[in-house]
This record gives sequence, C-alpha cells and structure tokens, in this order.
Amino acid sequence: MKLFKSTVLVTSLILLLAACNGRLAEERSISPQNKEEEEINKIPQSDQTADTTQAPPSVPKPQTATNANSESKVDWDKKIIKTATINLEVKNYKSFSDLTKEKIKKLGGYVAQEEQNQTDYKVENIITIKVPVDQFNNLVTELTKGEEKIIEKKITSEDVTTAIVDTKSRMEAKKQVRLRYLDLLKQARNMQEILNVQNEINGIQEDIEAATGRIEYLSRSSAYSTINLTYFEVLDATAKNGADVSYGTKVWQSFKNGWSWIGDIFVGIISIWPLFLLAFICWFAYKRWSLAKTQKRNA
Repeated sequence: MKLFKSTVLVTSLILLLAACNGRLAEERSISPQNKEEEEINKIPQSDQTADTTQAPPSVPKPQTATNANSESKVDWDKKIIKTATINLEVKNYKSFSDLTKEKIKKLGGYVAQEEQNQTDYKVENIITIKVPVDQFNNLVTELTKGEEKIIEKKITSEDVTTAIVDTKSRMEAKKQVRLRYLDLLKQARNMQEILNVQNEINGIQEDIEAATGRIEYLSRSSAYSTINLTYFEVLDATAKNGADVSYGTKVWQSFKNGWSWIGDIFVGIISIWPLFLLAFICWFAYKRWSLAKTQKRNA
C-alpha cells in the first residue's frame, strides 16, 4: 500500500513539472523579442546577405564605360561612301599591272571593271576597284607610294547615314499603313471596295520594296569603297598631240603608208574583176569579127 502511494505521488509531481514547463514555453513564444527573432530566422540567408552588401541608392553608378560603348556604337553605325580618282604615269606597264592586282587581292578587294587602250603614244589601263572601307586608305597609300608619277589624285567622301535612317523610318511608316489597309480589306463589303483597298496595298508594297532596295544599295556602297585608277606607260613621246616628227620618222611613216596605199589599190582592182572579164570577152569577140571580115575580103 505504501508502495502504491509513493508511485502515485511521484507521478503527480512529474505531471506538475511538465505542465509548468509547457506554460513557460508558451509565454516565451508570445514575447515580442522572441517574435522578432523568429521573423529574423524566417528570412533566407541569401536575402540577408543581399541586404548587407547592397550599395546605398544615393550613390550613382559610373557612366564612363557606358558612354564609351555608346560612342563606339554610333561610330560603327556611320555609313560613308568613299571614292578615289587616281591617274599615274608608270615606267613599266606590265610590272605595275601585276603588282597592283596582287595588292588589291591582298587587301580583300576586287576589280569591278577594266578597260585597256593603246596608241602610238602610250598604253594605258583604266580599272574600277572595289575595296573594303577599312582598307581604303591602305590601298590608296600602296598605289601612290612608289616611283610612279602622280598626274591626278582626288578623294571624296559622302555620309549616307542620314539617308539610310530616313529611308528606314519611311519604310516602317509604310508598313504600319499597310497593316491598316489589311484590316480595312477584311472589313470590305463588296468587290469594288476590295479592289480599291488592294490597289492601295500594292502601291504601298512597291514603296516598301523600293525603300528596301535603296537601303541595301547604300549599305553595300558604304561597305566597299571605290577607286578609279588610271595608269599608263609612254611608248613614243614624239607621237603626242601631233608633235614635230623627225625626218627619218616621216620617211618611215611614208614608206609604211605607201605600202598600205598600194595594197588598197590592189584590193580595189581585184574587187572589179567582173569588169575585166567583160572587157576581155568584148575584145575577144571584136578580134574574131575583124578576122572573119578580113578573110571574107581576101576571098
């Protein structure tokens, strides 16, 4: 019996202590400080780190790199058509021609047009060169840095950036108008309205295609610069513009002209061979007639 009472007493004390501890835990959980700690513990570790490392909003960010990038982008967007006209007198026509074509190929260019002429005075070549815009100055320098005599050198530049931007803006506006007409086409109620709207759409489409072609042309023209190169070698300086010719040269020229004149006469005589044949037939017939008449008299 005593053992039973002791057991009941110990059990009651344990239950009482457990109830007290639970009440204390509840009071702690509802205290303001514990609430703040609990809220802080609920914040993710990454957010806490971000808050501690974030720069103050009043501190402005550096703009140097951004400005530099924007200026560089503007420079790259410029579209400039460069054209050069160069006229050179060379000492060796063939050597200069081969060297020039090697330089053009080395710098990424190509010959768009070539025309060769030769007279008694000189032999010359006129070529149109297309070269990437970033190699334009290099090629001009390469062509004019030798011992060749520069007769003419002219360089012109045309900035077509504004023209391209303006054409693009007009094209975008035309596209918006075309979209509106397409909406009207869906709302057309009869065939006449459909035809009228379709004609407007066709006209706008032609304007858009023309603007697209102009943009492509200006872009390609600005991507490749043009060099109009003329170079020549003097063959006979005395033959320039009817200059005074020496006596020996006159005799030689007359001799060549005489043979040419005789050849022309011979060709002319050959070309009238039917007349000679007709004359021979007439002469032969006359001789036969004369011979027959003489024999008749004698008989």
